[in-house]
Amino acid sequence: MGSDWITGIRPPLSPPSIPVVAREIQEEMGRQAAASSHKRKQPEPISAVVGPDRYVLDAIKKAEDKGTWKKAIVSSNKNLTEYVVQKSLNSLLSKRLIKEVMNIQNKRTKLFMAAEFEPSKEVSGGFWYDNGKLDKECIEGLKRACLKFIVSKEVATVEVIYELLKRSKVITSECTKEQIEEILKYMLLDNEIIEVESTGLGEYHLFPVGTLCYRLAKGRKTSAMASNPCGMCPKISQCTPDGRISPATCVYYKKWMDIF
Repeated sequence: MGSDWITGIRPPLSPPSIPVVAREIQEEMGRQAAASSHKRKQPEPISAVVGPDRYVLDAIKKAEDKGTWKKAIVSSNKNLTEYVVQKSLNSLLSKRLIKEVMNIQNKRTKLFMAAEFEPSKEVSGGFWYDNGKLDKECIEGLKRACLKFIVSKEVATVEVIYELLKRSKVITSECTKEQIEEILKYMLLDNEIIEVESTGLGEYHLFPVGTLCYRLAKGRKTSAMASNPCGMCPKISQCTPDGRISPATCVYYKKWMDIF
């Protein structure tokens, strides 16, 4: 599906079941989830590495997941010229003992890292970056997935959304709840969803009062009375503007109004 999955979406009168949602999302997200996984490469044996190559390799290993650059290696040993260091770097790269990594903070500077390390978040940009570039495809895919689950559940917490994403295998174990919270923040900024506190009533009855929940920014008119405490009140027939039972004296109605 295209971007229209997000833009201008209107929830269906009958939300799709979780299995249907999961199947649709799996088809859409399978490629993105696989592409976002970072696998470690195993280094080749280094017993034969000697001389300048060994010094350069040790310097790079010492930098661990932060990596180091050519000038830093040259300046650390006065006996090594830039030419010798570059030659050693080429040799180590060909043997796959080291690798070049993109530094998100300075893309013009080549960083070198031992093959057994993965770039730190400061270097790579974290989960949302792939080879130094913002993985927009992955972000948009997760936004669509979160939106579909919110449509299905009408009201959901980040914990519920995260568990549904894991259960339907939309995300791998590498993706954390905090990262899904980041996705929800993007959606809040884009006015796709709203953040509300549970009243413990109506649509919120599954969540304790005060629990942070998410729902579509443009809710369905047909569900207004379901979320309004008046729709479930057994005394609704006795409620009048100036009566003993009225919206002005109802604490539940006041809490509901505070949400909006």
